[in-house]
Amino acid sequence: MGAITENNKLLINVLSGVALLALLVGLVTPLLTLKKLVFVTNTFSIWSGLVTLWQQGHIPLSLLLLAFSVLFPIVKIFIVLFCANMGTDQPLRSLRWIKWLDVVGKWSMLDVFVVAVLVASVKLGALASIEIHYGLYAFAIAVLLTKILIWMLGKFLVPKSGAV
Repeated sequence: MGAITENNKLLINVLSGVALLALLVGLVTPLLTLKKLVFVTNTFSIWSGLVTLWQQGHIPLSLLLLAFSVLFPIVKIFIVLFCANMGTDQPLRSLRWIKWLDVVGKWSMLDVFVVAVLVASVKLGALASIEIHYGLYAFAIAVLLTKILIWMLGKFLVPKSGAV
């Protein structure tokens, strides 16, 4: 079974910190400004969107988005950190976690899909325009970086072919 070198561990730890920071920035900073006609402007973040959904009585939808857009991405980053720093005596256990993350990680793309549908629907409206803010880019960076970290960790844990 493969082992993670100290350099690889450091790289994963640093990139995980960057992913977590990008995720937190992406959750609380503005993603989009929606301008309808000339007078109505709404700017929102993922967090403010969740709060608004909750306040408007869309509790199941807000809980679903909270799970997939906030909690699951945070948990994934901490599992990556846990697996990278677990130690060399349990690579099989780490590999199981990484395989699990790879399988269920596809569901975490639900939040990206929701934002994409929102952007597409707004772009199609003749009376509305959308302005994208840095929160969307930070969130996208966090999602992509987490996927890359899971892939890297899997590569580091799997033994090289031909190794004894």
